[in-house]
Amino acid sequence: MQLAFWVRRAHKWIGLVIGVQALLWMISGLYMVVVPLEVVHGDHLAHVPTEPLKPSGTRITQARLHALYPGITAVRMKSLLGKEAYEIKQGQQITLVDAADGKKLSPLGREDIVALADAAYVGEGSIRGVEWVTKAPQEVGARPVPLWAVHYDEPGKSTLYFSPFTGDLVARRHELWRWFDFLWMFHIMDYEAREDVNNTLLRVASICGLAFALSGAWLLFYSFKRRKSV
Repeated sequence: MQLAFWVRRAHKWIGLVIGVQALLWMISGLYMVVVPLEVVHGDHLAHVPTEPLKPSGTRITQARLHALYPGITAVRMKSLLGKEAYEIKQGQQITLVDAADGKKLSPLGREDIVALADAAYVGEGSIRGVEWVTKAPQEVGARPVPLWAVHYDEPGKSTLYFSPFTGDLVARRHELWRWFDFLWMFHIMDYEAREDVNNTLLRVASICGLAFALSGAWLLFYSFKRRKSV
């Protein structure tokens, strides 16, 4: 039967093309199932310490704060390195201000970041380097730069990224996360940003996979039907 010949041929070539990607899907999927997501996220590496605010703390008035920093659109109070601070937003600009006297604290320097890292890190390594990052590496994605990167000397090659303007821990990265990100790239077939789960290449591969499955099902049905007719 001519149709069976072409379906069998199409099935073979589609399988050859899609087979490698199907193997990558299975390998990456297995990694995602085996390694817990909280481990990938680095929850075991660092925590965000919380310090309660003091009800009777000495603070400048809101009127004084607005006079010192005009154009404030948002204010948040937080504890930072043993002192209270205002995190103020002026348009797109974020500034840390000492809540007691209104003195500007940001951008935070190396010593402050080391202190924040020591308070957050719960791993077993020691700091092997502190880096001022002005060009965002792949592993921090679209997070705004500059950032402080604190690198640790331990098997997982962990790195904690801090914002110099808020003091927040914005990313935890280690080898298991980097392997996850590498395999995720193959899983979603986005080889640049590694974020687009609805890209053209993935859609084409999915359609090819569906065609492979349908052609295989048709050939199976055809072979049974042919046996009955013999």
